[in-house]
Amino acid sequence: MQKHISIVSPVYRAEKIIPELVSRISNAVSHITDNYEIILVDDCSPDNSWQAIEFACEKDSKIKGIKLSRNFGQHYAITAGLDYAKGEWVVVMDCDLQDLPEEISKLYAKAQEGNKIVFAQRKIRKDGFFKKLSSRLFYLVFNYFTETKYDHTIANFGIYSQQVISNFRLMKEQNRAFPLFIQWLGFQPVFIEVEHSSRFEGKSSYTFTKLINLAIDVIVAQSNKPLKLSIQFGLSISFISFIIGLYFVIKYLIFNIHVPGFTSIIVSLFFVSGLIFAHFGLLGLYVGKIFNETKNRPLYIIDIELNNGNN
Repeated sequence: MQKHISIVSPVYRAEKIIPELVSRISNAVSHITDNYEIILVDDCSPDNSWQAIEFACEKDSKIKGIKLSRNFGQHYAITAGLDYAKGEWVVVMDCDLQDLPEEISKLYAKAQEGNKIVFAQRKIRKDGFFKKLSSRLFYLVFNYFTETKYDHTIANFGIYSQQVISNFRLMKEQNRAFPLFIQWLGFQPVFIEVEHSSRFEGKSSYTFTKLINLAIDVIVAQSNKPLKLSIQFGLSISFISFIIGLYFVIKYLIFNIHVPGFTSIIVSLFFVSGLIFAHFGLLGLYVGKIFNETKNRPLYIIDIELNNGNN
């Protein structure tokens, strides 16, 4: 049976948040329609998040639980939830309650004006200094390498039509970033400012290292500009080396000046060798991503499903 609204939330380290999350989502969405479903995707959380989801599913058949076989990552968990979402409209939100369920009605109202994608804008973020700084740096670097202007106030939170989600499902790339994929689809998005809250409990699992790895994966997956910059830099070094070499040849032929040059040769050798290794490493990243895509492995594997019938 077609649902009117599906709410998809990836879950990780949220055992104490689940009851509050479910209660507030149900409260907020029931003012719009009774024909809804809440899909909670446990990304193999190391705490008791799955037990909390099981308990919620037992109490309410509108809540659906999906447990992944291992930790695949947030955007893979979102993908799993979206593959099971049956709603005419689909809301994606994080589980930490920084995305406020009470703002869903505002997103839905904007969608009913004829908009297929409504992104929530977090103009005033309630994150810590490091989280806000790292996010800004991430999008500055991302925008430079991909030659786009992505708004750092946009994350996963938003409402999307079934047409948008159906087309999202066609994208099977291994390197995934949900909001970037949605924007790539080309449907005209609209943006609406929402209130952003502090994390309900615990702290974010995104460490600085994870953010760096995510940035590398997304940039390599979305752009070939690093390869172009590598070529330009290599040609620039070669040109400068040619000019320097020409200068020493002229000094030798015209002024008969002998330059021992052992130190400069060794330094140049190590410098250029380092560049070569760095460029090969960059090329290796792209080859590695291609290799991962050619394996054609599933994006996620489900271990357990709850309440996932046709009800």
